[in-house]
Amino acid sequence: MRIAGSGPKGRITQQDVQNFVKGVLSSTSPGNGSSAASGGSGAGLDLLPWPSLDFGKFGPTELLPLSRIKKISGPNLHRNWVMIPHVTQFDESDVTDLEQFRVDSNAALAKAKSTVKLTMLAFVIKASVAALKKYPAFNASIDATGANLILKQYYSIGFAADTPNGLMVPVIKDADQKSISQIATEMGELSAQARDGKLKPADMQGATFTISSLGGIGGTAFTPIINAPEVAILGLSKSSMKPVWDGAAFQPRLMLPLSLSYDHRVIDGAMAARFTAYLAEVMADLRKTLL
Repeated sequence: MRIAGSGPKGRITQQDVQNFVKGVLSSTSPGNGSSAASGGSGAGLDLLPWPSLDFGKFGPTELLPLSRIKKISGPNLHRNWVMIPHVTQFDESDVTDLEQFRVDSNAALAKAKSTVKLTMLAFVIKASVAALKKYPAFNASIDATGANLILKQYYSIGFAADTPNGLMVPVIKDADQKSISQIATEMGELSAQARDGKLKPADMQGATFTISSLGGIGGTAFTPIINAPEVAILGLSKSSMKPVWDGAAFQPRLMLPLSLSYDHRVIDGAMAARFTAYLAEVMADLRKTLL
């Protein structure tokens, strides 16, 4: 037995398992001569060694160094995937009316010579805050002992920004206190700084919940990796027109796919389903954020 039990009569406790995993990860971290980002050696987990092949035997190759951002994010992603029991809840939100409101609002803003451009993600951030307030366990973190949940009374939303150098996650601080126009403006500014490599560390810290949007690219669903110490992350895929039954006939409706990954130590499946259902309900009618 590799894990020594500290409980009564040598029983293995949850803390024993967590300490064991932490020890394994620290022994296979880049700073200890192993490459966590490339798979590591598997030492301590009874895994086969990482394959070592001379790919040049099979055809031409090119060596492309990982970007600095990927070298930093890789070990974090590896740790999060190994240490957090991920489950992903999939759902859809009817954003037909919301999209029309967004288009009409942008037309009105342009007519008024405003530089603000509202994006669907800005609306989703606002709707997510409403869902986080209704289900506070999603706006939380597990403490260092693993025995308590830290419920946060502030709502700062990270959003994944695609840059030439890799993925970065700027944070909209206190999103509950900002209008959708303010959120959209701040998102634009932070995204521009991310693309130019000018984001400061403080701009990427303090998130309580993260949203990763691939809607501008494509796809129907995916499994986003939770950004520790958060306990959930929302993925958005490309919206599409679908026939939806209204009780009398099928109607064409614009449906936005939702992919919610959550930490199963904190959130169970029923709570995750309720969260996405409520989020979809709010996005179908944003007036619910006023309640």
